[in-house]
Amino acid sequence: MPGVSRATTRRVGLLGGSFNPAHAGHLHISLEALKRLGLDEVWWLVSPQNPLKSDDGMEPLPTRVARARQLARHPHIRIEAPELMLGTRYTLDTVRALKRAYPHAQFVWLMGADILPQLVDWAGWRDLFAAVPIAAFARPGWGYAALAAPAPRTFERFRLQATEARRLATCEPPAWCFIPSRLDNHSATAIRAVRPRRTRAKGKTIPDQTRTLPDRSKASEALLAEVRQSLDDNKAEDVIVIDLKDKSAFADYMVIASGRSTRQVVAIAENLADKLKQSGRGYTPVEGKQTGDWVLVDAGDVVVHVFRPEARSFYALEKMWMLEDEAAAKPVKTAKPTRKVAVKKAAAKPAARRKRAP
Repeated sequence: MPGVSRATTRRVGLLGGSFNPAHAGHLHISLEALKRLGLDEVWWLVSPQNPLKSDDGMEPLPTRVARARQLARHPHIRIEAPELMLGTRYTLDTVRALKRAYPHAQFVWLMGADILPQLVDWAGWRDLFAAVPIAAFARPGWGYAALAAPAPRTFERFRLQATEARRLATCEPPAWCFIPSRLDNHSATAIRAVRPRRTRAKGKTIPDQTRTLPDRSKASEALLAEVRQSLDDNKAEDVIVIDLKDKSAFADYMVIASGRSTRQVVAIAENLADKLKQSGRGYTPVEGKQTGDWVLVDAGDVVVHVFRPEARSFYALEKMWMLEDEAAAKPVKTAKPTRKVAVKKAAAKPAARRKRAP
């Protein structure tokens, strides 16, 4: 999370989702969590794409992040899209990555009670209970009835009463709590349902026979080349390209580079965004310019991280992707000589006993 020290000890609530769109229900849960759980902050984790939902009608990620920030406007609510930085897709992986990045923080996963019946469809839902405390807030139509779902019943013995909610953040997982708070009936699904749908495209209609999808692989390769050229032109250092096509669904490539100072880091990112805009790729979101230690440029199929050297060494983002490959490349040492020595010693012991026997 740009701007958050890795040494933070804050009590943080994590509210994840598509936020398509963000609405008053998200804000209600966040404010209740700050008050009822005694949290220092709530982080809204805007997902590029929920793996359990269709992308039909999904607004672009920068639009969803911008609207969420416009809605929240609270000093203790932070809105980011950390999956772009962490390279994760599922909630469990995101939580584990955040815990590695902030080992001293105390996290609580926040959700509406309407999610409790859906938890069994989440990847590694049992491990999620074991990874982080969970707080479920009552939702219209999903109060105590949601507690009969398989997931909460499985972990019933680890449930805290609502009166104990303030100590949830300090509990060793698995630990969870149901909060029977004031109900808020806002729903992203209902909001999308009443949106006016465009029945026909503006301007001249393109004939059906010409509607062919471009080769995405060639497009991403061209975008990567453009990114690398911009980084070279702006004297970026230690540029590393990580191929994500077989590892993650949110992008094809991750590029990590360094700048010698905060001013150069920001300049590299801004110049890259300007170059992409001038080449006809439209608006490119840039995050983290306020501090300049770590700046993210989301170019779609290519995600670019620009660090100061100290911040890059501290966060070691590339290791999250390259450590497994490095481990696989290391030769495995054979243990045969050790086994031979052990056999000889074992064979010598009975002989020694026979000498000492009367």
